[in-house]
Amino acid sequence: MSLLTRHTSIFVILSAVVALFFPQVFAWVQQGNTASVILGLIMLTMGMTLSANDFRILFSRPLDILIGTLAQYTIMPLVALMLTKVFGLNPFLSVGIILVGCCPGGVSSNIMSYLCRGDVAFSVGMTTVSTLLSPVVTPLLVLWLAGETIEVNALGMFQQILFITLLPVIIGVLLNYFLGRRPVYERIKSIAPAVSVLCLCCIVGGVVYQVHPQLIENGLQLFLLTMAVVFSHNTLGYLLGYGVGTLCRFSTAKRRTISIEVGMQNAGMATVLANNFFATTAAIAANPLAALSVVPCAISCAYHSISGTLLAGIFAWWDRRKKTE
Repeated sequence: MSLLTRHTSIFVILSAVVALFFPQVFAWVQQGNTASVILGLIMLTMGMTLSANDFRILFSRPLDILIGTLAQYTIMPLVALMLTKVFGLNPFLSVGIILVGCCPGGVSSNIMSYLCRGDVAFSVGMTTVSTLLSPVVTPLLVLWLAGETIEVNALGMFQQILFITLLPVIIGVLLNYFLGRRPVYERIKSIAPAVSVLCLCCIVGGVVYQVHPQLIENGLQLFLLTMAVVFSHNTLGYLLGYGVGTLCRFSTAKRRTISIEVGMQNAGMATVLANNFFATTAAIAANPLAALSVVPCAISCAYHSISGTLLAGIFAWWDRRKKTE
């Protein structure tokens, strides 16, 4: 199980490659509400790792969490909007990257903070607060930034985020509170991160299956364009997040954490939202390009895991280098 969590990015990429060459393997993910259920399971595993102590940390460090959450919900959405203009993206690709920017921090960011000797408690706090705020903040931001070019069902997004994100997290927290000391529950909780990785792989595979016709038709050009946007968005998130930490005179550990938290998004959530609100069967029937809205989200799913691992490795390498000097 630890193999899955240590090499998340590799397994996510493998699922995308398999879906590209054998798309029918992941056809089941797009049936009914399967993708929403899978995302709910990911969020449930997140809630199962949260304890009462994590919430005590939130109240003991309100200013740090406030700064981090504000950075999360301002830097990434605005950078996403800027990139849509710079790269001249069509409305469907634009709403995809904007969705990624408006989502809360990624669950795996906590692991990356641990690997680079960041402030893990701060990381958990930021992820928790941004996730709890996401049912309200994410739809409003998407409506504000993309509503002029594409129809945005903000109320529908609010309801879906509530049920597939907030509710599973709350259930997970309650399970941890009432059953946390039982040996059976501890064993279940130990495999939760691996389950989360498998679920993320399924979501990415399902999205590649859905956009397979567009990927084949547009080929390398579409991939390189979207990859350039995702790379710029993610990298600027890391740099500007670190800059906010430096400006606020955070410690090195906290600067690293806010950098990772701002740069890494819950692209799995963005993928499900894009699939359910912008790349629906009706939308694609009206305009086949609507399927493109999920492409930036799917690529972000894979790339954020890779870049987060690399950044954590760079920070760890820098520490080792400083010790030898």
